[in-house]
Amino acid sequence: MPVVVATVKTKPGRRADVLAAFRRHTPAVHAEPGCLLYAVHSGEDRVTVIENWADQASLDAHSAGPALEAIGAESAEALAAPVDVAVLQPVPAGEPGKDRLPQT
Repeated sequence: MPVVVATVKTKPGRRADVLAAFRRHTPAVHAEPGCLLYAVHSGEDRVTVIENWADQASLDAHSAGPALEAIGAESAEALAAPVDVAVLQPVPAGEPGKDRLPQT
């Protein structure tokens, strides 16, 4: 099950604009088939999304879907850099159950 970590660096004073776009469109992402987790987090100059998808096909559909397209279009002018997207797989290490997201 793919895990995605997407980091959006925002221009000074524009983080609220990016968060507003995520707030508007995250319910549609949550309704997409295969979405196990789509959790938005923010820091001083960035918005980071932690995602977990049931399978690669679900992630591929999300990546080409209208909700992600809308978030990108509404956020484009507020970005300080291109979005950094990492698609990851869990690596078992340490205590079972604490070594991965609950859905993976």
